Amino acid sequence: MCGRYAHSATEARLVEEFEIDRVIEPLPGPDYNTAPTDQVPAVLTRVDHDSGRPQRRLAALRWGLVPSWAKDVRIGPRMINARLETVAQKPAFRKAFLARRCLLPADGYYEWRTLETPGGKSRKQPFFIHHPDQQTFVMAGLYEFWRDPARDPEDPEAWVRSCTVITTDATDSVGHIHDRMPLTVPQENWTDWLDPELQDPSAVFELIGVSDQLEAYPVSPAVGNVANNSPELVEPLPSEPIDTLW
Repeated sequence: MCGRYAHSATEARLVEEFEIDRVIEPLPGPDYNTAPTDQVPAVLTRVDHDSGRPQRRLAALRWGLVPSWAKDVRIGPRMINARLETVAQKPAFRKAFLARRCLLPADGYYEWRTLETPGGKSRKQPFFIHHPDQQTFVMAGLYEFWRDPARDPEDPEAWVRSCTVITTDATDSVGHIHDRMPLTVPQENWTDWLDPELQDPSAVFELIGVSDQLEAYPVSPAVGNVANNSPELVEPLPSEPIDTLW
């Protein structure tokens, strides 16, 4: 998966769709060009300190997982994706895979494909990949806590909450654009996926999969610049029929 996606759902919509018990803090607004280190909305389950019961929460996490043992946050941009093949073994992800799983709601994600142009030159064309019925694209994620050793542990600013997207080999529907794609979590598996008490790797693996009903179309090259951020970025290019790009 390339390092860009889009999310535009309102807090109210996410609270209703994911049956949220508590919103941790104000969420980032709509972002049509989400990039590494950006704050993104995430759904996770934590045990409530007062009641001792699991509570489904909506929180803002920094995209690019920072392991608890990292020396500083600069490792995060290299950890925006966790490969399914190694997620249960890699030191950066294995603890989170067992106890700190989350859902990352999105409108869809971007990938770039190299296309040949007249004259033998090539260019990279961005595509937006999403559910054709506009339903939320719910990516399987992991989250982690990291404390800045230079700050007082009691200082809320000392803590960084970060996340990563789990990826796998792309299906035929999008594999011609990029060889990797995000894993998703079906709605019927949300509760188990978020359950921190479920720590059997084989059982966890069974909860995630890939969507076989995705649509991809070319979008403006403007998405390549992180400074650009508007709904137009996810609009299909009107002048370039999709059939000519496959």
